[in-house]
Amino acid sequence: MLIIPAIDLKEGKCVRLEQGLMDKATVYSDDPAITAKHWETQGAELLHVVDLNGAFAGAPKNLDAIMAIRAAVKMPIEVGGGIRDMATIRSLVSIGIDRIILGTAAIENPSFVREACGEFPGKIIVGIDAKDGLVAIKGWAEVTRVKAVDLAKQMQDYGVIAIIYTDIKRDGMLSGPNIVATKALAEALHIPVIASGGVHTLKDIENLMAVRYSGVSGVITGKAIYSGSLNLKEAITFVKLNDNRCAR
Repeated sequence: MLIIPAIDLKEGKCVRLEQGLMDKATVYSDDPAITAKHWETQGAELLHVVDLNGAFAGAPKNLDAIMAIRAAVKMPIEVGGGIRDMATIRSLVSIGIDRIILGTAAIENPSFVREACGEFPGKIIVGIDAKDGLVAIKGWAEVTRVKAVDLAKQMQDYGVIAIIYTDIKRDGMLSGPNIVATKALAEALHIPVIASGGVHTLKDIENLMAVRYSGVSGVITGKAIYSGSLNLKEAITFVKLNDNRCAR
């Protein structure tokens, strides 16, 4: 199971939000590229980057910061936030972004997801942000009537390689991930599910490790590693040690 550090971009800075609210942003770094390099030196094997301004605007707004991050690290990078057309995907892939995360588009324009999977097989992920099991879109500003599991199954059929599942109520709150909902979603799919939202301590990682055989292949962590309640290097080491023990 991968421990995936997150960099959320707002106006070129590395921030964290509480429950997706832009007016509840804490700035952690003025230089996201340096932050990305730090997480790589701690052992990160994949970086999760979200353009928060882009998520609300419907088009990328932090491309300079994304390009600087790409130049700073060797590890694969996945990017989401405001990606609503093929031109944007092509642009991100052309600068070396390895995986593209689609969110709102999965609800508003599912044929776009199918087209993206066709042109970029193995590169498209759908991020499903949910509140009480229902999908939220447009930077979490709108909650739909679509069930997260139904959308996930549709996206799986279209060819996405994974689902990032975020429980909005827990994101940025350090209250622990929604293990039950994440496990249930993973069991309903045959593609991997990446957990997101609420990670606080190593105990949360341990709890997610317990359901990894359901199909939970990774966990994204943001506020916990910035606040210091979770040490990224220790978490990565913990997961690898436990995976090795299970493999024996």
